[in-house]
Amino acid sequence: MKYWLMKSEPNCYSWADLIKDKKTGWDGVRNYQARNNMKAMELGDLAFLYHSINGKEIVGIMKISKLYHPDHTDATGKFGMVEVKPLKALKKFVNLAEIKANPKLKEIALIKQSRLSVCPIRKTEWDIICKMAEA
Repeated sequence: MKYWLMKSEPNCYSWADLIKDKKTGWDGVRNYQARNNMKAMELGDLAFLYHSINGKEIVGIMKISKLYHPDHTDATGKFGMVEVKPLKALKKFVNLAEIKANPKLKEIALIKQSRLSVCPIRKTEWDIICKMAEA
């Protein structure tokens, strides 16, 4: 199993939207590295949903429910998407300041590649964040 962090601006698509929809295609990604990360995803992989811009916090855990496939919003055909389903909301949201303050998370992609919308998370980082979130 692999672990990921996927960013969304809550005013565009939020945790509440995902709960209401029960699943969604993670479309609109137009960065090659983020695309390649989605191509590497496997069914059942877990991902944190991170609310970017407003909130800057991890709010829930999602499960990859459909593998990489064409993104219907991309006219060029260069980019695809995966499908995610909500697994559980976090009891305690983990914000960016808390992540930056934790020396064990200093190498996390969220900090090292802050503009990347889909990034891998190491198992040790996953476990630390889950503990911080009381998940």
